[in-house]
Formats: sequence, C-alpha cells, structure tokens
Amino acid sequence: MSSGREGHLSRREIEAIIPHRAPFIFVDEIVELDLGKRAVGVIHDVAEFSDVLSGHFPGFPVMPGVLIAEALAEVGAVAALGLPQNRGKIAMLTGLDGWRFRKPVFPGHEVRLEVAVTAQRASYGKARGTATSEGQLLAEGELSFAIVDRPAELG
Repeated sequence: MSSGREGHLSRREIEAIIPHRAPFIFVDEIVELDLGKRAVGVIHDVAEFSDVLSGHFPGFPVMPGVLIAEALAEVGAVAALGLPQNRGKIAMLTGLDGWRFRKPVFPGHEVRLEVAVTAQRASYGKARGTATSEGQLLAEGELSFAIVDRPAELG
C-alpha cells in the first residue's frame, strides 16, 4: 500500500494492518481511505455481534456505545497504520472526548464509520469520528491516539 489515496479494503486487508481479531474487530470493510488523513468503514449488520447484544439488553438488543467508539477507532487505526512509517506498529486509544450517542444501534443496522485525523504530532494524534445509519447520526466524538511499537507477542 502506498501513501495517499487508496480504495476498498476487505476484512483480510484490514487485519494485515491492525492487530485486532475476532471477537474484537468490528469493522467489516474500508470503503474510502486517504492514508494519514481519513477513512470510512462499514459494519454491514450489527447482528453479527449477537453474543454481545444478547446481554445488552436481553429482549432489547442494542450495540453498546463503547463498541461504536471502538469500531471508529479501528477505522482511524487503518488510516494511521497504513502509512509507511507506521507499518508494523499499533495504534493505542488514549482518550475519548465530547462523545454523544444520538440514536441506538440495533441488529439489522448497517453502520457507516467516518474518521478524519484532525491533528498529529510525532506519534500522537486526534481524530473526529461519526457513525451513521441510513443518513441518521448515531454517535460522534473525538478520539486521541498514540502510535507505538508492536509488542513481540503480537508477532
């Protein structure tokens, strides 16, 4: 992958960039990518996480807001770690600021995850994330992150 604008990435290509694996990877694909600047990912159907949703809440399954924020962080990590200088590293979430969860996310929802890097200095940065479904704003907020060396345990 070169720096600059890229296209579609499958789950397998995402997993080649970030270390997340099932059951803790939420983004299904990247549909837009401008390395180091922004990325757009998709969760095709949150019903895929039925084991989590069955307990949150029994009889009324709702995707936890923290998992929406995590999915957005994964999308942002793809944008940051796809850069040549960050290859082989990991992105650590260091903060969540100003988050608002506007509408619940239910099984059957496809969720669009948009992340734009707003500031980056050395190995630290900030990004703005928004999650939408069918044009409705679901969640939004700021993510802070650090790019760190990948521990040997992650290979």
